[in-house]
Amino acid sequence: MTIDTSLRIKAGSVKLRNVMTRAERLAKLKEQERWQPGGNVLGMPKVRVEKPALKKKKKVKAEGEEAAAGGKKADAKKK
Repeated sequence: MTIDTSLRIKAGSVKLRNVMTRAERLAKLKEQERWQPGGNVLGMPKVRVEKPALKKKKKVKAEGEEAAAGGKKADAKKK
């Protein structure tokens, strides 16, 4: 049975891979200038897989709400 299109997650099909292919590792090593031509392919150095960090969404408050919230916090600290 298939999932209805309205219930699918758009980003669900894109997964982070924690293993690189040999060609990807070679390309990364060449970028970092850690690969010498004619080197042994079987004894390649390890390459770190960078995972993108997710950015948190900032909540936007009105100026009046910030002033009221700031005043309440200051009163609580005084007590």
